[in-house]
Amino acid sequence: MSKKGAGGRSKGDKAEVLAALQAANEELRAKLTDIQIELQQEKSKVSRVEREKNQELRQVREHEQHKNAVLLTELKSKLHEEKMKELQAVRETLLRQHEAELLRVIKMKDHENQRLQALLHALRDGAPERLRTVLLTEAKEEAKKGFEVEKVKMQQEISELKGAKRQVEEALTMVIQADKIKAAEIRSVYHLHREELSRIKKECEREIRRLMEEIKFKDRAVFVLERELGLQAGHAQRLQLQKEALDEQLSQGRETGRHPGSPRRELPQASGAGDASDHSGSPEQQLDEKDARRFQLKIAELSAIIRKLEDRNALLSEERNELLKRVREAESQYKPLLDKNKRLSRKNEDLSHTLRRMENKLKFVTQENMEMRQRAGIIRRPSSLNDLDQSQDEREVDFLKLQIVEQQNLIDELSKTLETAGYVKSVLERDKLLRFRKQRKKMAKLPKKPVLVETAFGYDEEASLESDGSSISYQTDRTDQTPCTPDDDLEEGMAKEETELRFRQLTMEYQALQRAYALLQEQVGGTLDAEREVKTREQLQADVQRAQTRIEDLEKTLAEQGQDMKWIEEKQALYRRNQELIEKIKQVETEEARLKHEVQDAKDQNELLEFRILELEERERKSPAINFHHTPFVEGKSPLQAYCEAEGVTDILVTELMKKLDILGDNAVSNLTNEEQVVVIQARTVLTLAEKWLQQIEETESALQRKMVDLESEKELFSKQKGYLDEELDYRKQSLDHAHKVREIGLPEPPRWGIWGRKGKSCSHIQGCVSDLAWEEPVPSATSGGHSLHFSLWGPLAW
Repeated sequence: MSKKGAGGRSKGDKAEVLAALQAANEELRAKLTDIQIELQQEKSKVSRVEREKNQELRQVREHEQHKNAVLLTELKSKLHEEKMKELQAVRETLLRQHEAELLRVIKMKDHENQRLQALLHALRDGAPERLRTVLLTEAKEEAKKGFEVEKVKMQQEISELKGAKRQVEEALTMVIQADKIKAAEIRSVYHLHREELSRIKKECEREIRRLMEEIKFKDRAVFVLERELGLQAGHAQRLQLQKEALDEQLSQGRETGRHPGSPRRELPQASGAGDASDHSGSPEQQLDEKDARRFQLKIAELSAIIRKLEDRNALLSEERNELLKRVREAESQYKPLLDKNKRLSRKNEDLSHTLRRMENKLKFVTQENMEMRQRAGIIRRPSSLNDLDQSQDEREVDFLKLQIVEQQNLIDELSKTLETAGYVKSVLERDKLLRFRKQRKKMAKLPKKPVLVETAFGYDEEASLESDGSSISYQTDRTDQTPCTPDDDLEEGMAKEETELRFRQLTMEYQALQRAYALLQEQVGGTLDAEREVKTREQLQADVQRAQTRIEDLEKTLAEQGQDMKWIEEKQALYRRNQELIEKIKQVETEEARLKHEVQDAKDQNELLEFRILELEERERKSPAINFHHTPFVEGKSPLQAYCEAEGVTDILVTELMKKLDILGDNAVSNLTNEEQVVVIQARTVLTLAEKWLQQIEETESALQRKMVDLESEKELFSKQKGYLDEELDYRKQSLDHAHKVREIGLPEPPRWGIWGRKGKSCSHIQGCVSDLAWEEPVPSATSGGHSLHFSLWGPLAW
């Protein structure tokens, strides 16, 4: 009876321990569901906060755009006022110059009239022959002196021009040679870098393919190991159920053997044969003892099998962790290769930019060389109409050569753009193929997950829940039970990295296409401007030649008449001033082209930054910051204990509970049965796994918070950089507008430039210039200004 009482107490204690462990397990499951619900609520709150933040950002952006528009209108109004003031000042200066020119011309005419009147009075007074001889000698001497002086001046000018021409040709040859050498070096470096970049790309792609194959192979191995682990767990559960059934049968056999009022004992007593009953009872007891021994041996074997399976499970989990570590190491190894690839691509782009700049510089130098040759041909005055025809033919040939060179450059650029477009197409097709393969693999993987169903007769993989109402499904894939596992993290990380790589490649190719398109636009615009410049240059050369012939005729007539040569010097001064203005106009045009190029670069950078900001916003939208109510764990304190205290459960100490479970596991040989040992071990493993999982949750939470802080700082940095670039773009636009205005003020229309020898053209040209300068003034002021300018500048010539 004492043994039965002790057995009942031990069974009662075991039942209490099992009930306590089951209650703790249920509490942990309830807490886990609460944590998941809170996580979903926090995610919804974060998405709502993100939407509000995006709305605020949109409102702030619209406000800034409105403010910028207001500032732009104010600046335009201020610029218009400054322009009007400058035009008024220019008009006043031109009026003053016109009045001074009128006074000087009036004085010259008065002096001429007085001299002619004196000669007329001398002729009337007498001695006509003496006066004639005196006048002839004076005219001859003056003509000789003027001719000698002009001859010396022309010889000096010719020698100076020859020396300047030699120097310019030498400098031009040196510059062309240096540019050719530098262009060859840049091309060689460009090709070397391009080959190195292609080699590194191939190596990176090869390494990435190898790593992807390794990762896929390891994923398959992990999947197979997990499936084996699930099967082993199902087998262990089946063995556990068999063990429980055997224990129940054993206990029932013992109870039937020990119970005094059983039907087996009553039948012999009713018959009245006591000796026979004793003889029949002893073999039954022996059979029960044999069954009990056999069942105990089976239980020991099953417990040994369970221990082996647990050891194998631990080994498989360690192997899985090692595989994950290797995958992370492989990722860290190929990240430097990607960074090196990016650096080399940037270096390649810089070298291509420098090569384009040098080619543009070479084109500009060749164009200047052709202009210098044309000027040298203009300086050598044509002696006849045949020379004029030859010079026109040479100009046409040069113009056709320029057109051929520009068309060849255009063909090269189009071929480059077609190559880049083909590369982009191949990349997109490869991306589609990879995506299709991934989808097919996912569809193939979906139905292969084993599902074990616990039925009344054990475990069946294909049994459904409808066959038995009390059956319980048990899935071996533990990734479905946990909210966040390393496998899911790995797959998501790999997918994100692949999408980021594709996105970077596409952005780089898009930038290259944009640059090629901008260069094509510049080439097309440059050809049209070159044609117009050649036409205007030809017209100007023809006008200059006509003016030179006119000047020679006037010099001859003046030499014959013996009149003053001051107006020729004044005309030369005006011609020099005209040349200076043309040079200034060219400088302004070059500055304008440079500013346009800088504005285009700033626009490209601005678009890239806007695209990057949109990318960051999209990334932030897809993976929002999870602002948990973070309660940091104290060092030396279990996370599970902290969670229990946070939930209000303070009477349970996790460390003491673990110690008690360890003590129970150590003393299990003497005090506990095999079933109780298994229960204690399972409870201890459940508690350790729960603690590890809570630590992982804490680590992931802190990592996500750090990542969100980094993304916020990067977003602020990009927004600041975008603001700086917007300011720089506005400044360059203002400077470009200013250059346009300066050009409009100082540059007349090209077709109206030929003015020498034709009064109507000169009058209409100057009138058009003044009307362009004062485009918002009344018409009479512009026309009167035009006529007065014509009279002041070309008064001596008309006279």
